[in-house]
Amino acid sequence: STLLKIVAGVTRPTEGRVSGRGRVVSLLELGAGFNPDFTARENILMNAAMHGIPRAEVLNRLDDIVAFAEVERFLDSPLRHFSSGMFLRLAFSVAINMEPNILLADEILAVGDIAFQERCLQRVAEESKKGLTVLFVSHDMQSIARLCDRVVWLDKGRVVNLGDPDTIVAEYQDAALAATRFKHGDREKGRHAN
Repeated sequence: STLLKIVAGVTRPTEGRVSGRGRVVSLLELGAGFNPDFTARENILMNAAMHGIPRAEVLNRLDDIVAFAEVERFLDSPLRHFSSGMFLRLAFSVAINMEPNILLADEILAVGDIAFQERCLQRVAEESKKGLTVLFVSHDMQSIARLCDRVVWLDKGRVVNLGDPDTIVAEYQDAALAATRFKHGDREKGRHAN
């Protein structure tokens, strides 16, 4: 998540630099900047403005945003009346419908109900085929294997491995399991030594 915050420009790197081309939209904290006292419509316009997207462009996409979020009936209701699921759907829909060139996503794609997760993953996969670059950070190995075509395994800021999702996911899971067994084994040995 720290890497995504650096790419998003939220956090400065302690060394090195990050460069990218195009519109960067972040799904790191869905709904960050949303105001619960404003209507869904007002929040859509405000959130898009935070990403530097002109009002006319947002208004052209408003129907798509609202349809994907399934909040048509509540467009002019304050967000404080939204359920957490409605809130997540709206925030994701705003982000994905801003036609980003680079999409930064973390565990947020693994929240909400299963149908919502599926729609998010399908939409991200569709946009990736059109050229969207997705930087996805997660501990949900199934989502990583499904969504990514290349995986970087990082540990304490260092690259452990890079490559095919199935291979890297399998190696990560094996290493995590081995580390758990090692720690558990050390505790057991300590108990018997006393």
